Amino acid sequence: MRGRPKTELVLSETEREQLTALTLRRKTAQALALRARIVLACAEGVDNKVVASRQRVTQQTVSK
Repeated sequence: MRGRPKTELVLSETEREQLTALTLRRKTAQALALRARIVLACAEGVDNKVVASRQRVTQQTVSK
């Protein structure tokens, strides 16, 4: 693994439910829904490069 090691992202069940709800609502702003999808993927332990390619964003966006 290259670069700095990332700390594990741990979400409570409530946080996970709220983020999932944001991704499913029709009224949620698309930028907010994208952020929620990125956070959920990172919490599952997926590598930043993989998350970036799946969400079609840059690696810098995911690392923020």
